[in-house]
Amino acid sequence: MTDAATSTASTDARRPEASRRRTLAEQSTELRIAIMRLSRRLRQERSDTEISGSQFSTLGWIHSEGPLTIGRLAELERVTAPSMNRTVNCLVDAGYAVRSSSPDDGRKVLVTATEAGSRVVLETRKRRDAWIAKRYAALSPDERETLARATTILGRLIDQ
Repeated sequence: MTDAATSTASTDARRPEASRRRTLAEQSTELRIAIMRLSRRLRQERSDTEISGSQFSTLGWIHSEGPLTIGRLAELERVTAPSMNRTVNCLVDAGYAVRSSSPDDGRKVLVTATEAGSRVVLETRKRRDAWIAKRYAALSPDERETLARATTILGRLIDQ
């Protein structure tokens, strides 16, 4: 074996040990990249490709939580009220949401999903669940258990 081949072979033999010694920053970067790639791939599974990801996310909140104010939607999406107003305008123009006056305070405007908007949310969620379920089923029981534990941990990261 040549010196280069010996060096490569010994490096490969140490690789699993070296991967356990990754820095916290390296592990964080790998996690971020994996989550972003998974998120990007899941976003491709939607029933309407004309609305943006932020518009779909807003529509999801409206569908799930019922009528919401622009201010509350802005809080949930962590954007400014003017930005959320533009997003809602797009949803209203597409026929996925409607604005109405609040029954409690006529000065407040509530945004509600239309039947078409709710259909888009439900169909997109169905497609995304099917996409991930297919891949999940191909994993070993141990891998599925690991992902179940990771899901709980990721939830804690989000809530911090």
